[in-house]
Amino acid sequence: MAVSIEDIKKLRHMTGAGMMDCKNALAETEGNIEAAIEIIRKKGQAVAAKREDRQASEGCVLAACKDGFAAIVALKCETDFVAKNESFRALTKAILDAAVAAGVKTLDEVKNLDLNGRTVAENITDEIGKTGEKMELGAYECIEAASVAAYDHLGNKLSTIVGFNQPGVSAEVGKEIAMQVAAMNPVAVDREAVPASIIEEEKAVAIEKTKSEQVQKAVDAALKKAGLNPNHFDSEDHIASNLAKGWFTEEDAAKAREIIKTTSEQKAANLPQQMIDNIVNGRINKYYKENCLMEQEYTRDATMTVGQFLDKTAKGLAVVSFKRVNLNED
Repeated sequence: MAVSIEDIKKLRHMTGAGMMDCKNALAETEGNIEAAIEIIRKKGQAVAAKREDRQASEGCVLAACKDGFAAIVALKCETDFVAKNESFRALTKAILDAAVAAGVKTLDEVKNLDLNGRTVAENITDEIGKTGEKMELGAYECIEAASVAAYDHLGNKLSTIVGFNQPGVSAEVGKEIAMQVAAMNPVAVDREAVPASIIEEEKAVAIEKTKSEQVQKAVDAALKKAGLNPNHFDSEDHIASNLAKGWFTEEDAAKAREIIKTTSEQKAANLPQQMIDNIVNGRINKYYKENCLMEQEYTRDATMTVGQFLDKTAKGLAVVSFKRVNLNED
């Protein structure tokens, strides 16, 4: 039977599928709209199965908040072209709105939410049928607090949400801190919240770096005392290269190697532990200031920390939690 353009438009409006897909589905079902919808949905399932092993590295990230609850949704796809498609962005927003309205806590709960009479997962499969690309919910994060704020960075690849310990935080202040999280990528709210494993790792790195620096200082001083330029002997490759250039003799090279070996061994065996501890503690404090949100330099005013800015805004105001989702590498 002939398929009318009105029915094709109607089916396209209901499913979002292409004109030819709608025409073919209606022709196959002899104009039965409901049966045609089922064919289009099955096509989406078939495409999804076919694309399962593909990588979804692009997408859209959006955040929103309401009544002490904030959430971030990342819907991923294969190409930036689809990520910028209005239908894809609208689906991301619809999923986010449903998640915030329901106050769900996990990714699985999001997938099972009702969206226009079907689950979120089924809606994503339908969208796969329209675009022919793999799609998946790449992330879902949420927080609950006395006050919350959300921020979407330009381009919709990065979003943040922040929770505060006091109600009534203004939208302007909330956005400022959410933008701080986006820009500075803190590890934790404060130093107490930094995982012990991370600090142990940072200490180990700091200890080795400090010891290496102290040994190198002693070596450089010994070489200078012997009338040799430390920069000419900082590696075997440099020694060989500088020898070839005639900058020093084989005897100088041998003398420098002996000084480096002897001084390094003696200094490494006699490093003052208290000095090492002091330097390492200083480096750990620097790590806290760079990576703990409340101790970070406030991006809008370098004369104060984020914590000082919040306390100035309202006595005792502090961040209690935050989440950050970024599809791109930091």
